[in-house]
Order: sequence, then C-alpha cells, then structure tokens
Amino acid sequence: MSPFHIVLAVLPWLCTVVSAGDLPSNCNRSCGGVKIPYPFGLEPACALPGFNLTCNTTGHDKLYYNEVEILSISLLEGQARMRMDISYYCYNTSGQMDGSEWSLDLTNTPFRFSDNGNKFTAIGCQTLAYIDDLDATGRLTTGCVATCRQGDLSSITDGACSGIGCCQTTIPKGLQYYEVTFDSNFNTTEIYNMSRCSYAALMESSSFNFSKNYPTSLAFYDHYGGQAPLLVDWAIGDETCKVAQEKSNYACISKNSECVDSLNGLGYRCNCSTGFHGNPYLKPDDPGSCKDINECENPENYSCYGECNNKPGGFDCFCRAGSQGNASIPGGCQKEYFTPRAKLTTGAVGCVLLGLFGFLGWEVIRHKRNIKKQALLRKTDEYFQQNGGQILQEMIRAEGNITFNLYTSGQIEAATKNFDKACIVGRGGQGTVYRGFLDGAAVAIKRCNNEIDESRKMDFVRELVILCRVNHPNIVKLLGSCLQFEAPTLIYEFVPNKTLEELLDLHRSRRFHITLGTRLRIAAESAEALAHLHSLPHPILHGDVKPANILLAEGLVAKVSDFGCSTIDEKAQAVAKGTPGYIDPDYLFEYQLTANNDIYSFGVILLELLTGKRPLSKERKSLTSLFQEAMMDGTLVDILDNDIVDEDSMRVIQHTAALASQCLIVPGATRPPMSLVAAELRQLALAEEVQRCPQQPLLLEDLSFMEMGSTVSTWYGNSRTSGTFSLEKKAVLSIEFAR
Repeated sequence: MSPFHIVLAVLPWLCTVVSAGDLPSNCNRSCGGVKIPYPFGLEPACALPGFNLTCNTTGHDKLYYNEVEILSISLLEGQARMRMDISYYCYNTSGQMDGSEWSLDLTNTPFRFSDNGNKFTAIGCQTLAYIDDLDATGRLTTGCVATCRQGDLSSITDGACSGIGCCQTTIPKGLQYYEVTFDSNFNTTEIYNMSRCSYAALMESSSFNFSKNYPTSLAFYDHYGGQAPLLVDWAIGDETCKVAQEKSNYACISKNSECVDSLNGLGYRCNCSTGFHGNPYLKPDDPGSCKDINECENPENYSCYGECNNKPGGFDCFCRAGSQGNASIPGGCQKEYFTPRAKLTTGAVGCVLLGLFGFLGWEVIRHKRNIKKQALLRKTDEYFQQNGGQILQEMIRAEGNITFNLYTSGQIEAATKNFDKACIVGRGGQGTVYRGFLDGAAVAIKRCNNEIDESRKMDFVRELVILCRVNHPNIVKLLGSCLQFEAPTLIYEFVPNKTLEELLDLHRSRRFHITLGTRLRIAAESAEALAHLHSLPHPILHGDVKPANILLAEGLVAKVSDFGCSTIDEKAQAVAKGTPGYIDPDYLFEYQLTANNDIYSFGVILLELLTGKRPLSKERKSLTSLFQEAMMDGTLVDILDNDIVDEDSMRVIQHTAALASQCLIVPGATRPPMSLVAAELRQLALAEEVQRCPQQPLLLEDLSFMEMGSTVSTWYGNSRTSGTFSLEKKAVLSIEFAR
C-alpha cells in the first residue's frame, strides 16, 4: 500500500501583486455554479499569482485548484471549501489489509488548512490513524483512536463521536501540509466480520454528522462519495497589514477597504469597510469595488420606521416632523400632544415615579441577590455532600491526628483568579492544574475532570485520608481539598522546577550531560515513591507513570506527581488511561488498573534513562520492542546512550537493563514488585564504578520553557488521551499497543 499525494505547487507569489487595473474585461467569473471573485481567476491575467484556478468542462463543469475541486470561495471570510479524498484501510478478499493513504501539500500557496473549521476524523472499530506534517518534522504529529468492542455496538448513537467507532481531534494554526497513515499493527482479524474498513480524513467539522452505522459499513465513504469537504483559509503574501501598506503592491486598493491580518499563518486579507460592500481588491473606479450600501433602499435588512437618510458608511433614522421617539423600532415615533408646561409637570411626576420604581427595583435586586446567594450556598453544600465532604470530616475527627485542610470554593476561586487560564500550569487526562496562593504560600490546585460516582464516593474519601498521611520525600504532598465544586479540587505542594521529561529533552539536545549515577538515583527515588504508594493499607495505583509526571525539585530530587483523581468515576474505568509508549499491554485487554501496570510503565522509563531515546520513534516503533530485540541479539550496547557507556560502567548498565527487562515481562504476573525494583536501583546507584563520575550542577530553574522549545508546562501530570503534540504543545495519541 503506497500513499497518494496531491501537491499544489505554484510560481513564487508571496512578493508579487498584479494591479486590478490590468484585468481584462472579459474574465470569466463562474464555473459549475461557483462564483470566482478576484483575486481568483481562470486565466493568469485574471488572477493574482497563486490564485489561478481551472474549470474542467468535461461532463459537469467543476472548478479546480490544480487537482483539488473547489466548492465555494468567500471574500468576506477569506476561506474556500475544497473536496479531498478520504483515506481508507480495508481487508481485501484475501483477508489482508490494503487501502489508500492520502496527503495534501499546500506549501508555497496562499492556502493553509483552517484550524477552526476542520477536524481530523477517524472512523472504524479498531482504527489508529495518524496525521503528520511534511517529512514528520515535528510541527504536527497527532493521532486518533476509534474502537468498538462487540458489546459497544449497541451503545453507539447518532451524532456522538466520542471514541467508540469515531474519533476527532484538532490541528494547529498555519498548517499547509498533511499526510494520513494507519497503524497496521492496531487492526486485528477479530473485527473482520464486524468492521472491515477504517477511514480517516481531515475534513470540515460543520459538515460531519456521525451515524451509528459508519463504523460497520461503507456508509461514511459512500455518503461523501469518497471525498470529504475541506475548509482552507487564504491570505495575500507573507506580511502584516502594517508592512504591506507601505509597499506599492498593496492589495487592498479599493477606496473604502480595510486590511485584516491573517489569523492562520502569515499574510493579510482585505474587507470592505463597515457600511460598504463589494470587492476590496478592485480599483475604486471598478463597478465591483467597495461601494456604499444604501441602507434606505434595503429596509428588510436596515430597519427604519421614520425618515431615512443615507450617508457614506451608514444611515440616519429619525422621526418625521411633529413626532418624536425612536424611529428604528415599530411604533417608536409618537405625535407630540403636550405643551411645555404639561411636559414639565409630566417630567416632575415622572421623576417621582422613577425614584419610587428605582427604590422598589433596588429592593427587588437585593432580594434576588439574597435568593441567589442562598441558592449558591445550597448548591455548594449539595456538592460537598455529594463529594463525600461529610464523610471526610467525620473521618478526620475520628482519626484526630490528620493534618488536612478543607478549603471553601471562595478560597479556591480567589487563589486561581476564578480559574483563569493564565494560572494553568498543566492539563492532564484526570484534571487541570492551576498555580495559586493559599495562606501566603504557592500551591498547585488540581481541578478533577469527573464528578464523583456514588459507588466510588467511599473509595475516594478513603484515598484522600491515606494520601494526606503520605509524607514521603519523593512524593508530591497532598495538602488539602475543596469539595464544594461539581468535581473535587485537590491542593498539592508546589514544586517550582522542571520534570524528568524536560531534563531528558535537554540532554537529547546536548544542553546537559547526565551521568549514569544521576539517572539511577532519580530512577531509584521514583521507584521508592511508587513502592510506597503500592504498600499502603489501601494501595494507591498511579495509572500514568511517565517522565512528565516525575518532578525534579532542588538538587534534582525526584517527586512523583499526578495521582488523586483516579478513583472518582466508575464509568471512567472503561476508558483507557495512560500515555502511548508507556501503557502496559495487559491493561489494554482488561482496562483494570493494577500495580503491575505501574511497574511496566516504570520499566519504559528505565529504558529512556539507559538509551536517551523516546518511547515511540517517528517510525511508530516502540522503544520496548527495540530493547527486546537488542537483548535477544546481544546488541544492547548499540542502543545505549553514548554518554554513559564505558568499560567500568557496563556491569551496572547490564544489571539495570536486566531489571528493566523483568519490569516489561508480558503477561505481568511475574514482574518484580516495586519495592524490589527500588532496592536494586538504590544499590546500583551506590555502586563504586558509578560514584567515580560525579554529576556537574544543573541549573534547571534558570531555563525557561521557550529555551527548551516548548510553551506548555508539563508540571503535575500533563497527560492526555488524545490530541496534538508538537514543539509548541504536547499531547497524546490515544492508545498505542506496546509492540
């Protein structure tokens, strides 16, 4: 199966604009019922460079930009609708997977894919589809998972694209290239009789309405005739309005036009000024240029129930002589019946009545505010009871020696500036983390995503009581909670530094050298933290162990974070938790979280520390499979990080690799417990040959996220189940089998 590419290449156009005065008078401005406004045109002389279209007159007339059909063009919105092929991946008659994977290249053209109007959509019952940018350079690599087990088919409903049979995700701004691929290892013969095909396409979100028969039939492909509508934004050149206005090739040449910077990449567009309509790219003397709207001649759009007076860019509407009032509403003009004295008397009486009504109105408002305040108090009390607040208070009183703060909703809203986006320091699959100040100290406030399921209330309260007692040097401490919101809010200590993931990224970019001893110490501290959570009377299972959830405090001391919301919702247990590359294959079959799942994820972290490689490569090959092949072939040294490989350290490295291999055993029943893993790592970190090379000081706190190529903090569990990841914004590709 080879991918199909559509490349829309044009001559250089970014620095050239043809004057509208040079347009021939016989330019054809329509094709197949689609209007073609300038700067678009069917002939080079009738269009700006880069905006030349073609009209295919074979059979039904259709408008094309190179090989892509154009459905409509909007000057006002600066957009065009296209039709792009749907990629598919199906079982053929011999039982093998086959299909087509399409890509579309808009680089060096005025077009870029609309980030607001499109979504990457995947359809199927065992589908993992990817959308990448040009040569997978890292600007866009995102995926969408659509699954439906045999029991899920009856629960699929029309219009609900929620991951069961259908998945959608957004794209970043400024994207001009994409290609679609399918993960061949994700499909299995188990779905052959249920869903033979997987589909994926970048398509206009407003034109998509999910049908429950899409995952199990050809209905999705047939509905769109194999080509789904695609929305693209277009712009002139690669400069802002301020720069372009100083140049002779400025495109907004209509007298009554204005320039608008593109909101999706470089360049600008032109619009007619308020009160004018037409084409802003044409000269003022052209009949189609921006002309004044005579609002008085369009009463259906511009209401006036009196005298209407048109003026450039607008109109005046006033009552006729002998009447007064508001002429813009029906019956707004009334005849004048009162003398000046009657008006004065009426005005005085009106002032008295106004004062009386004002007083009564104030009393009504104050009464309503009191009612609203009482309703809010009742609501917060209901949430408090619903979230197990009363049970938690009784447990705290019964224990007597628990230091745990119960904050009010007002305190949390004040600390987070009413959950202002500017205070966000991390987003995770279980909640959003804000930085705030409580009692004069910086704290991390985690707002859980899900409400408490009634059947899980007692488990959640017990877990809070256990977590508040946890006082481990390598675990982020839980300070308190607020249960007066619809979903619980947890308050943790704030760790103002970076994460293990960011430290590894700095090492990969050759910014820092991390010794073997430092890596083993961080791994040992992290393992000790997880072992402590597993050993509690009511064990705490993390569920998303990865470098982004291991914070590094002063001195690179490891602190495990992102736990506490995992037991809230019983319904959420049917949805996969974790991050691709770290998920235990055992968990993907049962969706039942166990301590063995955390051990597997920790084994992947050990591989990252030994090799310096990411858990998933650009070719979609997992680090675990690469490691297992190297162990079998005896070529482990070939994949190790060169910075830690020397003759003296090989004994420790081989022991660490053997320990990682035990953590990754599938099935996981024979994996060593976390306590044993932590003990062996601590012993290896203290080995004489490791201690010979001390770690040079690393000043992580002096580096901003920009320096690291990222603008989104990964503090406190920035885990996701789907979305987009890039150098600007990291997210997750739903579920990836650990191959």
